[in-house]
Amino acid sequence: MSGAALVAAARRLDAAAFMPSKSGNLSVRDGEGFLVTPAGLPYAEMAEADLVHVGPDGAARGRHRPSSEWQLHAAILAARPEAGAVVHTHSPRATALACARRGIPPFHYMVLLAGGEVRCAAHAIFGTEALARNAVAALRDRRAALLANHGVVTIGATLAAAVTLAFEVENLAGQYLDLLAAGLAPVMLTPDELAQAAAQFAGYGR
Repeated sequence: MSGAALVAAARRLDAAAFMPSKSGNLSVRDGEGFLVTPAGLPYAEMAEADLVHVGPDGAARGRHRPSSEWQLHAAILAARPEAGAVVHTHSPRATALACARRGIPPFHYMVLLAGGEVRCAAHAIFGTEALARNAVAALRDRRAALLANHGVVTIGATLAAAVTLAFEVENLAGQYLDLLAAGLAPVMLTPDELAQAAAQFAGYGR
């Protein structure tokens, strides 16, 4: 995956208001390590040369410090060999749910894009190994998780897939919050209904 694509994805998410105040970060596998967005640099000003390479030993190479969440990216990429990219955002409505320490239940079949119910990870301070461990646990058998009092993390085989999922998680969070705000009780899909929807997904778009 190219660094140019990583910069373009970061700018797209920033333009969608998913990365307020230089928050959030993205990574893609690069050799035995990964490329990650730098710390504290506005996305509109970021160029491919600003990306930081982090090696398997955690050593960073670049003209900037890596994102404060580089350990989150390192832990997820190590635990999930099928993932080629990690996207971490502070998208507003999903982050609102995360601040209530609530996940996104299976009220809509599109949760299947994340592998099922989107869990909320146990709380840990940002930029710590504890946050990384909690995120990996919440992502077990999933491709998305909320981070308590923090934000959202998604993974994908490709960067495009991880970005698409970040948008879908925000969409689902908004729908769920709208139902709650209207005083309506979301009707959850049963395991059988989810299994049927998953079978439909197998041929989706073909």
